[in-house]
Amino acid sequence: MINHHCTTMFSLSFLQFFSLIFVLLYLFSLLRILIMSTSSAVTTATTTNNEHKSYPFIGSMISFNRNSHRLIHWFTHLLSVSSSQTIVLNLFGAKNQMIVTANPDNIEHMLKTKFQNYPKGKPFTDILGDFLGTGIFNVDGELWSTQRKLASHEFSTKSLREFVVSVLEEEITTRLVPLLEIAAQKDEVLDMQDVLRRLAFDTICKISLGWDPCCLDYNRSVPPLAAAFDAAAGASAMRGVSLASWVWKAKRFLNVGSERKLRDAVGVVHRSVNEIIRERRQQMDGSESQRDLLSRFISAGHDDEMVRDMVISFLMAGRDTTSAAMTWLFWLLTWHPKIEKDLLKEVNSAVDNHGTTQKVPNMSHEPKVVGLDQLSFNFDDLKKMDYLKACLCESMRLYPPVVWDSKHAGEDDVLPDGTPVYKGNRVMYFPYGMGRMEKLWGKDCLEFRPDRWFSEPGVFKMENPYKFPVFQAGPRVCLGKEMAFIQMKYVMASVLKRFELVPVSLDKPVFVPMLTAHMVGGLKVRVRKRSGACEL
Repeated sequence: MINHHCTTMFSLSFLQFFSLIFVLLYLFSLLRILIMSTSSAVTTATTTNNEHKSYPFIGSMISFNRNSHRLIHWFTHLLSVSSSQTIVLNLFGAKNQMIVTANPDNIEHMLKTKFQNYPKGKPFTDILGDFLGTGIFNVDGELWSTQRKLASHEFSTKSLREFVVSVLEEEITTRLVPLLEIAAQKDEVLDMQDVLRRLAFDTICKISLGWDPCCLDYNRSVPPLAAAFDAAAGASAMRGVSLASWVWKAKRFLNVGSERKLRDAVGVVHRSVNEIIRERRQQMDGSESQRDLLSRFISAGHDDEMVRDMVISFLMAGRDTTSAAMTWLFWLLTWHPKIEKDLLKEVNSAVDNHGTTQKVPNMSHEPKVVGLDQLSFNFDDLKKMDYLKACLCESMRLYPPVVWDSKHAGEDDVLPDGTPVYKGNRVMYFPYGMGRMEKLWGKDCLEFRPDRWFSEPGVFKMENPYKFPVFQAGPRVCLGKEMAFIQMKYVMASVLKRFELVPVSLDKPVFVPMLTAHMVGGLKVRVRKRSGACEL
């Protein structure tokens, strides 16, 4: 009996040992393929490899890794040859698959029809949780709904709209225009991407915090909050491109590498914003003189931590998105002089409708008279600039500031195109690829054509938001959409009216997706004063 028992144990142990050896050999062979594919990808980083192969157990991991340096191009190709405009990447089994779609019906299903089943989800909120905390852009459910109602009310007020325009006027007339004039006089090379990012950060800080970081003043050092924001955004983006969450979580536990940088940067951001909140509470006297978002949120009775996380979310949303869109449009216009000329006609038409002088509101609320060359734009002027809006939309169609956005399925589901979705699956919609789909935009989808945004001459028509989801859509549509257009129109019109930007390099810039996309190396230009700004 004992011998039989020992023999059985031995046979089981032998089978277990044999099975373990088999699994190890299998994993070793897969590791070898992975290493070889990685090596191949590194040595041929500029080559095109659009294959998508799936293996047992590890699924699409090898193909994903092989194309990790060119994911946006790989996804775009796979979607363009997919009959449903949807692809499924199996990562360690169907329950862990990632679905990428450029199908407007699927996107409407996710963002509107089955909104409750497609929250951001814990895998996403974990990535930005240390940075954005429980701010509106990083939460779901009741916490999101409460903040959304508060923010929606504030964004709909006329006083905030007027405040935004006055902030833009001051920033552009006292900093941006003088900076460009000096560059033109000295024939200096400027990085317009950096200029626009500094401008955007100054603007969003004034609007959100009522605080001026003076980033556009190149004579001053960059404030700690701005530098820390850059570092925190970059380190958070590194989490997003990790093959598995345990990688960055292990680094966070050990406090090493990018996770240590993130922890330090977030500490600076939180301390800086907390200090601004503390000082604002002491300054507030119940009057409406403080028109920034921070003061409005404090007046609503929220505690410091929620207020901090909310304003940090708005800083994040408004910091690089508008600057990225304008950077690519300035570059596109340098290669399309006919479109730039038509755009100037619209801008100068707004100027002509004013006459030679006008009273314009400023930050001190005192009317001032400005000459034609210094003319500012009011809200109504900017709303009428439909051709400029079409140029901005067309630029964002080709180069969206946010390349992709993900949700995580709460329960099993089936997308309108028949793709099965399992609970916990990451479902991603992909604006960058959508702008390059012939099925959506026609055979000229790769061309910069602002006129595609007009249903007939002079009649602007905004596209279906599920076909053009750069501002999201459905219940989570971007609250700052109109404010973003006003800001971009004001900056673009003010610069184009006075200056011509000439790129230093003739090479096509490289588009890189991070939390927000950017242009590798920036947009280096020489600035030329536009002679006879109103003469075409």
